[in-house]
Amino acid sequence: TYEEMKMTKETKKIMEDDSIAVSATCVRIPVLSAHSESVYIETKEVAPIEEVKAAIAAFPGAVLEDDVAHQIYPQAINAVGSRDTFVGRIRKDLDAEKGIHMWVVSDNLLKGAAWNSVQIAETLHERGLVRPTAELKFELK
Repeated sequence: TYEEMKMTKETKKIMEDDSIAVSATCVRIPVLSAHSESVYIETKEVAPIEEVKAAIAAFPGAVLEDDVAHQIYPQAINAVGSRDTFVGRIRKDLDAEKGIHMWVVSDNLLKGAAWNSVQIAETLHERGLVRPTAELKFELK
């Protein structure tokens, strides 16, 4: 579908790496606003799941919700209105030694659009790549 191709092309464009393998299946479900994704990654080295969880939990703007025994995992209804990205159901792939699966949910109207733009501008400013002009507009150096 268009959305599946868009995910593939935009990932490569944003990461500036055409070698990234992206395979997407998009499904429309009736929620007010949120995107949910089943994500599979392969790491360069074998990564212990507890280290992956700790890295996600420490990342600003990411919320780890991963307690399957108590049915705690990211849900679209809980993401609506939040600027955070919720990550859970983190587990090793049963066949690929370096493969990891996870479930990721965020409010696409905030994180995917408006708030994400603010965070990108802040990061560019922190790294000295843009500076505010007299009119408080950002321009590339």
